[in-house]
Amino acid sequence: MEQKEYDDPVKSPVIQEIIMSNRIGFIAVELAKRLGIEPLSALKMFYESKTCADLHDKSTGLYLYGDLYVAEEFMREQSEIDS
Repeated sequence: MEQKEYDDPVKSPVIQEIIMSNRIGFIAVELAKRLGIEPLSALKMFYESKTCADLHDKSTGLYLYGDLYVAEEFMREQSEIDS
């Protein structure tokens, strides 16, 4: 895969993917604390959620919000599913 040169290296898709992976890891750890489960289980739950899909969908704008907000959004989604 050929890497296109960018004026701002942070805009590189590879760097953006690394940043998103780091964010998702933090979110999973936060969810594990809130739910009292293992981080790997929280990560799996998050990846299967609408919140995660929305985080990856630039049109929703969720990626602009902080990780704790995204974690709270996931918790809201879960409470709607549970009720």
